[in-house]
Amino acid sequence: MRRGSVMGVLMVLMGLVVMPLLVNGGGHDYGKALSKSLLFFEAQRSGVLPNTQRVNWRSNSGLQDGKASGVDLVGGYYDAGDNVKFGLPMAFTVTMMSWGILEYGKQMAGSGELGHALDAVKWGTDYFIKAHPQPYVLYGEVGDGNTDHYCWQRPEDMTTDRRAYRIDSDNPGSDLAAETAAAMAAASMVFRTHDPAYSGELLNHAKQLFDFADKYRGKYDSSITVAQKYYRSYSGYADELLWSAAWMYQATNEEYYLDYLGNNGDSMGGTGWAMAEFGWDVKYAGAQVLASKFLMQGKAGRHTAVFERFQQKAEYFMCSCLGKGTRNVRRTPGGLLFRQRWNNMQFVTSASFLLTVYSDYLSSSSARNAITCSSGSASPSELLSFAKSQVDYILGDNPRATSYMVGYGSTYPQQVHHRASSIVSIKVDPSFVSCRGGYNTWFGRKGSDPNLLDGALVGGPDAYDNFADERDNYEQTEPATYNNAPILGVLARLGGGSGGYNQLLPVMLPNPSTPAMINPPNSTPHPKPSLPAPVTQTSSPIIVEQKATTSWRYNGRTYYRYSTVVTNNSGKTVTDLKLSLAKLYGPLWGLSKSGEAYAFPKWLNSLPAGKSFEFIYVQAASPIDVKVSGYILV
Repeated sequence: MRRGSVMGVLMVLMGLVVMPLLVNGGGHDYGKALSKSLLFFEAQRSGVLPNTQRVNWRSNSGLQDGKASGVDLVGGYYDAGDNVKFGLPMAFTVTMMSWGILEYGKQMAGSGELGHALDAVKWGTDYFIKAHPQPYVLYGEVGDGNTDHYCWQRPEDMTTDRRAYRIDSDNPGSDLAAETAAAMAAASMVFRTHDPAYSGELLNHAKQLFDFADKYRGKYDSSITVAQKYYRSYSGYADELLWSAAWMYQATNEEYYLDYLGNNGDSMGGTGWAMAEFGWDVKYAGAQVLASKFLMQGKAGRHTAVFERFQQKAEYFMCSCLGKGTRNVRRTPGGLLFRQRWNNMQFVTSASFLLTVYSDYLSSSSARNAITCSSGSASPSELLSFAKSQVDYILGDNPRATSYMVGYGSTYPQQVHHRASSIVSIKVDPSFVSCRGGYNTWFGRKGSDPNLLDGALVGGPDAYDNFADERDNYEQTEPATYNNAPILGVLARLGGGSGGYNQLLPVMLPNPSTPAMINPPNSTPHPKPSLPAPVTQTSSPIIVEQKATTSWRYNGRTYYRYSTVVTNNSGKTVTDLKLSLAKLYGPLWGLSKSGEAYAFPKWLNSLPAGKSFEFIYVQAASPIDVKVSGYILV
């Protein structure tokens, strides 16, 4: 269904300010809500699901994506209740998840959810790497909304058109390329300490994509016209270029990107647009908040005057949300920010995140301790308190006493507008669900969904706090990844507190709770699990031998360390070796990524006759499948 953000409202968002109704103040379990929110992303996965998949009613899907175009586009996320992969909202989703981790990763680690959050980001960035096969080529959509919406099928049963659509130098899409660059840049910081090689790969893609976006300018939906009905870029691409430049500067610390913000802030609207919304389409408020952060960090330099204008507009956004501005965001009688009747929740969670992070920027700043609005000042605690009120409304403190997060609380939506959750799991009933048969059997069914879409944030109530829990009420009952992504950081902050962190300083993320190469302190090594039998694969003249060298129990699961020895069984030297790895779910050492294949480690250029080299990986599964896909004998 359409999620559109209409540019015309940039000038007409008039506010109605009313006092919220008195609601239950018993408090919420923000840690539980965070855990559920992350589960939703697993339900939205496309591609080959890993053995760590917790949403077990889902199965593999979209396994031929990209094949007709000669590119591997398996993976990524379905955006909402349909089975299309839309690049622009997916990239925004990953950017916002990454931002939440960068600001509140320590709180996520404290609740045991950092590892799941990293997994959620990587599921998106792995797909973006595939979708960006050349510097000036980016695939921005798989599937067609028109044919997809004609059908009501599980992702596992899809019979709809899975055509892939791309932008390139002849068919540009600056907004799509810039947002994807922002996602890659933000994620590169997330993985900088956990996986430096992967972080570097993401940053290289981000640099190429930003160059692509800036050099070949144009709206992506003029090139990928099938997206216009669903994710039209009403705001154009100037906001994405500024937003992306801000992320590029944070990720690289290169003056070029700071200068880009300073030199283009006025001409591209960053210092001119006074915003009262933030979301997948309109990024100005996010760019303004990041520019304000740079100013408060003392990094603006010769661009200080421009960055002060960025900050004025950032604080205009805060004042509008608080109801203290000259053009305030409307609220429902129950106190929820209300922007539009169609999936209003996306704007609530995005605004709540900006309020939360700006509150902590102010608290960390020695120069400012409040913002000035037309109707009075606002302290950091007031900004955070208002963000909390929005989250509490979502979780059940509202006139209907309904949680708009599926699975949280005692009352929540039961008939979600979501194909996968509304049709019996293929693991329960593997019978094929046809395109129109799904509508006849499952769409019109009045019972609760057979699969719980845990953690999904639905579109939410109307302007008067009314909500109809009906599957065909897609304006209110359809969830979306970009509803959930911004709330991750807010929930982590509310559940974990400030912790005394200075949000203007670089954040060093702790290690998530993942298995190490040796027995962790709290692991249970006895009784020792039996090791899988060695596996030998030959593809003369290359021999591949695998065996598990150790194992351990951790959090109820058995992890294995596998040693894989590759031997040159010929009488010549092997160069340009390419290995294809399948069913790899854990970390790997001793190989270099080469496109979709793996090659010699960086310290090895060739393998003489009779010689071997070893690579190692760890996972809670059987050995991977290794195939020799190419080599040269010299």
